[in-house]
Amino acid sequence: MLLEACGYTVIGKAKNGQEAVDMYRSFSNKPDVIIMDHRMPVKDGIEATKEILQINPKAKIIFASADNSVKEYAQMIGVISFINKPFSNELLIKNIEKALQNAPYQSL
Repeated sequence: MLLEACGYTVIGKAKNGQEAVDMYRSFSNKPDVIIMDHRMPVKDGIEATKEILQINPKAKIIFASADNSVKEYAQMIGVISFINKPFSNELLIKNIEKALQNAPYQSL
C-alpha cells in the first residue's frame, strides 16, 4: 500500500462513514491524520467529518472528493485540506506531510 511504502502506519480503513466514526471513537491512540472520502454508504464524508470533529476538534482530516461543490462547506466545518479527485500519490503525500507539520488549511 502506498502509505505504508512511504513510511506511514495505517491503523484502520473504514468501508463507510459510520464505520469511520465508530473506529475513531474506539481508538485509544487517535490517528495523526484522517483521509476522508466524500461519497460513502451509510454516512457520507461530510457527516462523518462533523462527528469526528465533535469528538476531537483538533482532528486533522484531509477531505477527498470529485465533487467540488462540497469544498467550501468542508473547509467551513474544519478539514485541514481538500483534495480534488482524481489526485496523484505525490499530492496525497504532500497533503499528509503538511497536515503533520500543523500547517493551516490548504487547498493544493
